[in-house]
Amino acid sequence: MKYYFTARQLSSLEALLAGESLAAKKANLYAHSLLDPVLAERMAALSARHAARFFRLQSLLCAEGGADE
Repeated sequence: MKYYFTARQLSSLEALLAGESLAAKKANLYAHSLLDPVLAERMAALSARHAARFFRLQSLLCAEGGADE
């Protein structure tokens, strides 16, 4: 499926991608620095969820180019 975005929508997607990327990186850093194994595991799971959202958003942008061209 091919998506068409306005400049404003692309700008919003870019901001969302940046936010999800940063959140995933921070959660991953916290996961590796926490001494409590339960908290570290929760932060690792949080990092994975942010990364998954990042890749879903990125796939929307990749689909924008589409194979229809």
